[in-house]
Amino acid sequence: MAGHSALSSEDLVKACVRADDAAAWAEFIRRFQPLIAKVVARTARRRAPQFSIHLIDDLVQETYLKLCEDRCRLLRQFRFKDPGSIYGFLKVVAACVVIDHFKGEHARKRDAARTESLADPGVGEPPAAGKGTGRLSMDDHIALRQIDSLLDRLYTGDTLFRNRFILWLHYRDGMTARAIASIPWIGLNTKGVETALRRMTQLIQSYVERGE
Repeated sequence: MAGHSALSSEDLVKACVRADDAAAWAEFIRRFQPLIAKVVARTARRRAPQFSIHLIDDLVQETYLKLCEDRCRLLRQFRFKDPGSIYGFLKVVAACVVIDHFKGEHARKRDAARTESLADPGVGEPPAAGKGTGRLSMDDHIALRQIDSLLDRLYTGDTLFRNRFILWLHYRDGMTARAIASIPWIGLNTKGVETALRRMTQLIQSYVERGE
């Protein structure tokens, strides 16, 4: 970590995209996390004044996922014009992730309204949340929030951030262990991701069984 902290932003980005360097990604997160979180919160506030801290966490993770997708394509294509240009780039990426999220929410609400307007009022029962939509139900979201709070008690620091990311990608977004392991900064192979998921599941189950 100490070696990576001395790197310029340009060299740090190069280290992140050229190899599966977990230490480089840990430094990337340490260095740019405050900026990304600030932009996400500010952009979300403009779109929805009443937002939850959990939404901010989700969108920050979505920003990292965006940066990592397609073998870090966005970072690989980025060209440094000056030492500070990476900050402007990350601001744009984070803001776009938030805007896309709210656009998607708006589109889903609009489609739901159209569907309801076509249905005969009072006929049949409304479908259960999440069924047939490919999305999590409200109960699922509540359960994940409870699990997320439990993770805060079980882990700290970089391990907490990584394990939370792994758990959400797997259970919320349906990503396989192999797909998660392909994200460079995770720093685990497929077997390592499977082991992390298994251990987290066992810990969570033991806490639930004890009623903690």
